[in-house]
Amino acid sequence: MSKSISTYWNTLDPANTGLWESVPGMEENAERLTLSIDEDNGEYTRLTRFFPGADTTAFGGNSHAYPEEVFIVSGRLYDEAFDLWLEAGHYASRPPGEVHGPFKTDVGCLVLEVSFPNKTAD
Repeated sequence: MSKSISTYWNTLDPANTGLWESVPGMEENAERLTLSIDEDNGEYTRLTRFFPGADTTAFGGNSHAYPEEVFIVSGRLYDEAFDLWLEAGHYASRPPGEVHGPFKTDVGCLVLEVSFPNKTAD
């Protein structure tokens, strides 16, 4: 099987607000919208929206055994692991095991994430 497909639609249209889900443990700070997923291998494309004032310091940094790509669509997000403010246009292709976060944002941030859980590091 391959990732799910869809025709053009505006993910940010207020009419689609109900499609977003809270990020578990961060209900007041962030929500996400899965755009495409391969149910067989877990590969997905998702938007994550951090609300103004969101702070994930309590969760610490994060890493996982698979690669992912991230693109900052709008707003800005501070990544403590890199001591860097990420702004619209920033992109990263993260290797398995790379620590990122915790994150903070003052104005909010929209992140496009493409993850490959089927490609774990050996």
